[in-house]
Amino acid sequence: MTDEAYRAARDGLRSSLVAGWEVLGKGGLALDAVEAAVVALENHPSFNAGHGAVLNERQEHELDAAIMDGRTGAAGAIASARHIRNPILAARRILDDGSCLLLSGAGADDFARQQGLDIVGQGYFTTPLRQQHWQRADDERAGKLTRARTEAEKHGTVGAVALDDFGNLAAATSTGGYTYKRAGRVGDTPIIGAGTYAQNGVVAVSCTGLGEYFIRRCTSHDIAARIAYLGVSLDEATKHAINQLKDDGAGAGLIAIDAAGSVSLVHNTEGMYRGRISPDGVLELGIYADDFGPA
Repeated sequence: MTDEAYRAARDGLRSSLVAGWEVLGKGGLALDAVEAAVVALENHPSFNAGHGAVLNERQEHELDAAIMDGRTGAAGAIASARHIRNPILAARRILDDGSCLLLSGAGADDFARQQGLDIVGQGYFTTPLRQQHWQRADDERAGKLTRARTEAEKHGTVGAVALDDFGNLAAATSTGGYTYKRAGRVGDTPIIGAGTYAQNGVVAVSCTGLGEYFIRRCTSHDIAARIAYLGVSLDEATKHAINQLKDDGAGAGLIAIDAAGSVSLVHNTEGMYRGRISPDGVLELGIYADDFGPA
């Protein structure tokens, strides 16, 4: 990663954390805070969601997102959307509408259009960096690649978790999937209990990595179940999940917050874009395994 890309990613993380913190600081709900935080990440080209999402095998964008309210268990999700500027906003509208939980493809795009959300062409999501990543993946398929692609080139799902002043938990996740994915492939992000989960009194979780493994493990719900039924700590539950995925051969990471406000930012890769902000506004950020600290 270049110094410029490193600074840009940290700036994007900072903007996202502040966006969510401002909602909570005004007495807002955790649900609104995670939505605001993820919108900021979707709007920033450093991240694999919204503007900056990766390209599939056909050099097209297919976007997934989910949001869950720990108060009620209500959730909304979209999969394989192609034209929604901010996928997390569509997921939130589905949650609020309540007539279904998950919409996919053209149905998701149509719903967003009916809701008055911004609809854009595919070109909005594309960046030169993602085009480079696609070309490297194509070269890898053709046996032309001289060095292995990094995790950052392959993945990069974004997410947010929050606890508000009323004790409510919420989680939100958004992604373009992984570079050169099969067209129509859906990962863990929009699958409640796999890549996204929130339950008041227990935990809120958002995951990143190769989604098929998270779906098989029901990772985010498994973390909640271990805390609720076994009485283990947040740290123990999240590390167990990450170690399981490592044993499976999956590069993975996740963010989580429990009902007491304890935070876990764990990964089994060389790094993970991550950050947290305290109620009094103290920011901590990290990109690599060893650089997490004050912003």
